[in-house]
Amino acid sequence: MLAQVYSGAVFGVDAYPVEIEVNAGHGDPQIVIVGLPDAAVKESKDRVWTAIINSGFQPPVGRTTINLAPADIRKEGPIFDLPIAMGMLAAQEEIGAERLTQFALVGELALSGEVRRVKGVLPIAMAAKQSGRRGIIVPADNAEEAAVVAGLDVYPVRTLRQAADFLNGTLPQTPFRVDINDIYRDSLSEHDEDFADVKGQEQAKRAIEVAVAGNHNILMVGPPGTGKTMIAKRILSILPPMVLDEALETTKIHSIAGTLEPHCALIVKRPFRSPHHTISDAGLLGGGAHPAPGEVSLAHRGVLFLDELPEFHRNVLEVLRQPLEDGVVCIARAAANVTFPCRFMLVAAMNPCPCGYYGDRKHECRCTPNQIQNYRNKISGPLLDRIDVHVEVPGMRYQELSSLEKGEPSSAIKERIIGARKIQQERFKGRKKLHSNADMGAKELQKHCRLRPESQDVLKLAISDLHFSARAYDRILKVSRTIADLAGAEEVRPEHVHEAIQYRTLDRQLWI
Repeated sequence: MLAQVYSGAVFGVDAYPVEIEVNAGHGDPQIVIVGLPDAAVKESKDRVWTAIINSGFQPPVGRTTINLAPADIRKEGPIFDLPIAMGMLAAQEEIGAERLTQFALVGELALSGEVRRVKGVLPIAMAAKQSGRRGIIVPADNAEEAAVVAGLDVYPVRTLRQAADFLNGTLPQTPFRVDINDIYRDSLSEHDEDFADVKGQEQAKRAIEVAVAGNHNILMVGPPGTGKTMIAKRILSILPPMVLDEALETTKIHSIAGTLEPHCALIVKRPFRSPHHTISDAGLLGGGAHPAPGEVSLAHRGVLFLDELPEFHRNVLEVLRQPLEDGVVCIARAAANVTFPCRFMLVAAMNPCPCGYYGDRKHECRCTPNQIQNYRNKISGPLLDRIDVHVEVPGMRYQELSSLEKGEPSSAIKERIIGARKIQQERFKGRKKLHSNADMGAKELQKHCRLRPESQDVLKLAISDLHFSARAYDRILKVSRTIADLAGAEEVRPEHVHEAIQYRTLDRQLWI
């Protein structure tokens, strides 16, 4: 008998429906899987056979042919175990074939018949809804992420027997539900790390506030122990909350990468990724034989923190240039091209020289001029041009360190940032690809960053004296617009341009 089962598979950050055809009962006893299966899919026949027996069912008699359609796209992973098992049972009339076609199924099977969690359930659930399925049957640990898809019934199962009984109608089950509002309310808990703990460094904290308000990239330069990493880790406490579309985008990427925690329905806090400087370019951008998201995509709609920036391999830093400019990563392979989104805020930190104490008031630098220049040259000019804000984080005096006075709390800074972001949301209303000032292109700059003559004079003088590139000019305009938003000003005034230029002068002092 021939049975049909519906499932799904992931390609990039989206999923496509997969139809599984199972024909059993003809020829010599064996199981054959066709439709470009990888090694994990081929091995599923042994897992499924054993799971069927241990669940109390009779395995198919004779030759069983399993076809995964479309047959011209490679199928990966153990995600098809549960649908293949259901197809084999339906081919033997152990379960009703008509009810089976109403649902999509995903899940890995243990030899005992237990259904284990798999990756990529959220995009597959979205694809199931688009293809007209009534509902989706998923492992119990994946139920929350599938349930965020509105209009799709989600039925979690823990065993193969439970799934079969549900499809036979002998195990009544209500669809699993999650409340998006409850998820957002639960995420409003205070962060353990607060900017109130950061003593001094007012200029650096102001630069961070401007960068977060407009989602601008920022580079902090200073000696060891001045608080660069401490400041970076507290950025999470002032990031504005994600809207639902951003949360769904981010959750899809983490679901595909397998970094989503069990029973996590939705990622509503912006991600913070801090890879070690020994990371490869494939680890940072993504890749592999079957391309998977890298750190830049896992930081989508959040922060990518690169500590000790010059210690990263030069080729790793250079591959950041295209993602920073375009907001997407394109991975080309012989079989296919895959695109992953990566709209993130880059936060980088570095020492001014190899020993770390060049320009420090308390320590003498032991580096030669050639060593300092070679160290700084690890960061190319084109990469620096893509970093909007550069700020110095100097050593602190004893009076600042010993002061008992608390700094401004993160809650106050966050309130100003949310106010500036609301202005930007209203400005870019109806533009799906524009969420902040950093996303503006040439047309938006002309429309929203028009300068009065006095502001143009300030910028003209700085460009001629400091020899900024055209890209740096655009980024000064974007930062100026953000500073004006923080001040609640409709127009970009000269003082806003002055402050934005100040955030570009450090790289000229260090790299020229």
